[in-house]
Amino acid sequence: MSASSSASRRTVLRGAAAAPVAGLGLAACAAPGGNGQAAATPTAPVDLGADSEVAKGGAKLYRDHNVVVSRGEDGTLRAYSTVCTHAGCPINKLQGTTLICPCHGSQFDAVTGKVVQAPATEPLTELTVKAAKGRIVAGPAA
Repeated sequence: MSASSSASRRTVLRGAAAAPVAGLGLAACAAPGGNGQAAATPTAPVDLGADSEVAKGGAKLYRDHNVVVSRGEDGTLRAYSTVCTHAGCPINKLQGTTLICPCHGSQFDAVTGKVVQAPATEPLTELTVKAAKGRIVAGPAA
């Protein structure tokens, strides 16, 4: 066997070994379930929990529904999808009123939905939200 064919084989084997590792970045952005699609936001109104769970000036992340709800100092509720507008990753972290995407570090204001740190450039999708019979109900914008 010549030196050039052995180097060629080494190059091929090195590339084959690196290919599965390269896909790990994509796997980090995949939704649970592994279908490569971002987890969906509600397509119909959903009961998120007790109205008392969101304090004035605060926000609560509802991971199971990919929704964040905030309450202004005046008591007004606002809700946003927590599917990142950059790569479609479900956001799973809320610090104060800042949402942090685990995939690429985009950050969003949970009160306004606006981007506060790139790489995302588009705000979060706003959802309708209301308090009804002591419960928070959110869904797609009408």
